[in-house]
Amino acid sequence: MRILFIRHGQTPSNVRGLLDTAYPGPGLTALGTRQARAIPRALRAENIEELFASTLIRTQLTAEPLAVDRGLDTRILDGIHEINAGSLEGRSDHESHLTYLETVFAWARGDLSRSMPGGYDGHEFFERFDGAVERVSHGGTSTAAVVSHGAAIRTWVAARAKNIDGDYAAEHPLSNTGVVIVTGSPVDGWNVVEWDGDPIGGHDLFDASADDATGEAVG
Repeated sequence: MRILFIRHGQTPSNVRGLLDTAYPGPGLTALGTRQARAIPRALRAENIEELFASTLIRTQLTAEPLAVDRGLDTRILDGIHEINAGSLEGRSDHESHLTYLETVFAWARGDLSRSMPGGYDGHEFFERFDGAVERVSHGGTSTAAVVSHGAAIRTWVAARAKNIDGDYAAEHPLSNTGVVIVTGSPVDGWNVVEWDGDPIGGHDLFDASADDATGEAVG
């Protein structure tokens, strides 16, 4: 199976550098809307049969142009929402960003017992994200698009793909509407065939001024 993990479009919290992971979350900025509208054309060659978005508003708004273009219903999938920031929620300082990212990439490297400050550990994250991916892969389609979140995508792919690791994911950012494509299955494992950290509609849709907490590289 082929799964296209697409990060949501830019939000006001991304611009301000806020760790904003709670439900229902913010909508999109004007740039985020433009990023979402660029997705259908950018993915014209992909034979997407199913489309999923998380329970948070920003992923559903990002998925909407693709759903309209392909005549698909956006299926709301519990389990692919962002990694909760715990007591770091709403923080915008560099130290909080670093603590958050170091925690999630520790999970990606196998340290599942480490907990987010005031939050859950890696076991809980992988249990719910693995379950969601299993539901996607058991749908009987060959290609699905999953609109999710920066830290969640990077962490899950780093841990579950056979050809990259936590260091790779930590060092490679994933901007708003960046895409990571994997092939495989829950039984046979997954391989990354593409990691495009820039907005999928082109670098013109990249906002270099935003202090993007969950999409930035750590190194």
